[in-house]
Amino acid sequence: MTRVVLHDAALADGTTGTLQTGVSLAIEHGQIAWIRPNDSADIAGAEVVDAGGATIVPAMVDCHSHLTLPGGAHWIERGLDLPEVLLRVAEDNARLQLGSGVRWARDVGAPLGLDPEDGRERALSLGLRDRWAGRRDHPYVRAAGTWVMKTGTLPGGMSAEADDADQLLQLSMQQLDDGADFIKLYLDGPHPVIPPWTADEVRRVVEAAHARGARVTAHAGRFAGTRVCADAGVDCIEHGFETNAETVEVMARDGVAMVTTMTVLKSWASFSQTTRLERFSSPEGRRLVLERTEVARESVRLAHRAGVVLAAGTDFGGGSARANQMAWEVEALVECGLEPWEALAAATWRGGEILGEPSAGVIQEGGAPDFFLVHGDPLSDPSALWRVWKVA
Repeated sequence: MTRVVLHDAALADGTTGTLQTGVSLAIEHGQIAWIRPNDSADIAGAEVVDAGGATIVPAMVDCHSHLTLPGGAHWIERGLDLPEVLLRVAEDNARLQLGSGVRWARDVGAPLGLDPEDGRERALSLGLRDRWAGRRDHPYVRAAGTWVMKTGTLPGGMSAEADDADQLLQLSMQQLDDGADFIKLYLDGPHPVIPPWTADEVRRVVEAAHARGARVTAHAGRFAGTRVCADAGVDCIEHGFETNAETVEVMARDGVAMVTTMTVLKSWASFSQTTRLERFSSPEGRRLVLERTEVARESVRLAHRAGVVLAAGTDFGGGSARANQMAWEVEALVECGLEPWEALAAATWRGGEILGEPSAGVIQEGGAPDFFLVHGDPLSDPSALWRVWKVA
């Protein structure tokens, strides 16, 4: 097999704020053979790719994905589309993710349905994960199954709905029985400021999942849910748009991570110009989005200062963003006060930590060639991540 050498690139690996320049990288036998300074690179007999002016970046980890859903302003309605339609959407999303530099997709909720490919009635993401396994033309997937939530929270038929705490535990374990890699609870409820479950009720799920070697993550867009998640000791909180100093201290102490999805709020702001939906385009709607964005930014700042592990996600599909917009999340985290290298870390190896996949978001000799090249320096200009030139 021919050795391929990327010659004279820069390297931003997300572990430091210093850009390495004059770097060559060799790929051979499906692995990174070596990473060396240009003057130490052995290019004899190799296929040399002139990477001058480009930066090598680890393939990103979208820690909050919904592969079967398209996103956009009508994202909730799309969850009721037919399984055949949703599976075609997933194929489109796979191409979008890979083309934007995302290699890992952590799917945190898919509609329930009869999968026409395998004939199983379960979360559609699970069949996708199984069929895509080992294929480099698709993302690597870890999937939670469907959302487990209080009855009446979202339109019926697309998620697992529990009436009481016993059913919450039962349905959560059912996701693992169906083959889910982890459990996704929904801690916003029918009432906007009252959490649907207590910390004790959520803790039962966490303890049962841990006994089976699985992790629990939880959607929490409002403070009440965030606090319940922190007190219950879930492994990760999704969104975390509302928190406070006391809660992030509990999270940092107990190892509760947070996946940010500031891209959701950025896309909502854009809808004020591109849709006629009053939720976004009316003066009141615009005001509420701006207010919620400022609260969410402060929540990220608080969590960052407290030392909470932060990983990045778009919430594409299950929210309004699209599958190729991880760069938007990195930019948003810098706006929240993270250094560019810290924001890149959140989109790469920190996401690997959340997944429990030490090779995800990492460039290393002997590892898979999971990286992409961009024009510009993402350690000083995060917008460089939009300028994808080449995906390995």
